[in-house]
Amino acid sequence: MNRILIAEDEERIASFVQKGLRANGFTTVVAEDGDLALGHALTGGFDLMVLDIGLPGRDGFTVLRELREARVTLPVIVLTARDSVRDTVAGLEGGADDWMTKPFRFEELLARVRLRQRTAARAPEVTMLRSGSLALDLRTRRARAEDRTVDLTAREFVLLEMFLRHPGQVLSREQILSHVWGYDFDPGSNIVDVYVRSLRRKLGAERLETVRGMGYRLP
Repeated sequence: MNRILIAEDEERIASFVQKGLRANGFTTVVAEDGDLALGHALTGGFDLMVLDIGLPGRDGFTVLRELREARVTLPVIVLTARDSVRDTVAGLEGGADDWMTKPFRFEELLARVRLRQRTAARAPEVTMLRSGSLALDLRTRRARAEDRTVDLTAREFVLLEMFLRHPGQVLSREQILSHVWGYDFDPGSNIVDVYVRSLRRKLGAERLETVRGMGYRLP
């Protein structure tokens, strides 16, 4: 667990948390509003999220609810100025793994992040992803479609893994670009469409659905 998403709109707090986590060996990305935070979290490219509740756009409660409705199990530590019992209970029952109130000490936040890290390390390792007759071996990096073994390029593997980790969920081109190619990749590129066509040729055209105006989905 090394890649952490920080959903925080106050620049001073976001910078403080980011610097502290990076100094302790974590890779971090900051999302300044709830819409951006949800988009990043849905890519599957993070191991944990530190989530503020009072975000512009979607608030933290909405981000959390939509993540859990999408069956995303990303661990979430809420870091917020809201300290009422009602809010705390709503957050924890809504799917948050932990709740911290501001002002806070970074040492305590780091300890809670490391606790989530240890908990994740004890979980059994997933080595095979499946959806119907389609399977992806995470060790050999090969796919099986029906009874065929399919060799994949490095990008095709990451793209197929993303679809298999989010079955039934529409993934936008922007989400796929940021996860597979990086956040600074040209958003006007058609590279996503090229690789989806490549996967269809290898796995079968019916494997990936086009949702017009939205993106692609593994049915």
